[in-house]
Amino acid sequence: MSIIELSGVTQRYETPGKASTTALADVNLSIEEGEFITLLGPSGCGKTTLMRAVGGLVTPTEGLVRVNDRQVNGPNLDCAIVFQSFALMPWATVLDNVTFGLEMRRVGKAERIEKALDAIRLVGLEGFEDKYPKQLSGGMQQRVGLARALVVPAPILLMDEPFGALDQQTRRYMQEELLRIWQADRRTVIFVTHDMEEALLLGDKVVLMSARPGRIEEVIDVKFARPRNPEEVERAPEFAEMKEYLWQRLRDMHEVHAA
Repeated sequence: MSIIELSGVTQRYETPGKASTTALADVNLSIEEGEFITLLGPSGCGKTTLMRAVGGLVTPTEGLVRVNDRQVNGPNLDCAIVFQSFALMPWATVLDNVTFGLEMRRVGKAERIEKALDAIRLVGLEGFEDKYPKQLSGGMQQRVGLARALVVPAPILLMDEPFGALDQQTRRYMQEELLRIWQADRRTVIFVTHDMEEALLLGDKVVLMSARPGRIEEVIDVKFARPRNPEEVERAPEFAEMKEYLWQRLRDMHEVHAA
């Protein structure tokens, strides 16, 4: 069953005195409930714009976005978002940051604390509930952001290059943690990345986008079994073949765009 449908989505941005910029052009995409989708493409191809359209943070210039068979016309409460920049409130504790979304939804104090503590345990931060963001490493801050999204009763998780600012070791750890959490949670995920390996390690499907204006070039099935062990996946001959295929496609797009 499709939970997300994009039909003919085009997004243009107008700048006074300048020609308009087309970020997305005639995007058509269907995402099934419980799928983990990774968006991959050249820099500036509209990956984040597509994700934001699903979340109702931007309204397409043309076309329709439907979630749970309802047209998206504004901020979409069916979606929780994890940003690259962590976006934590520096004056608030870990617990207060995680409960914030529930508080905005008018969930009672006892219930939101209980749910937040469960989410904090799920992301491996038990014992850090009273710490402030400045007392945490980058990876721990991103786990707070993930817990804050997971605690919200939204069936869709939107992730905008959430591990892009982390060092390589922390990024790999967070990829493994996300696989573990998703296996238990099984929400529908749209994950924006510019990293081919990350796209293959995490996704059920890689949605390959063209250079701007962004279009869907290809949707590639990733056949590695779940639950997924990253080390086993990386050792599989198919992993190297798929990575090389993605690189060739991206390089061809770059050459055509630069010509």
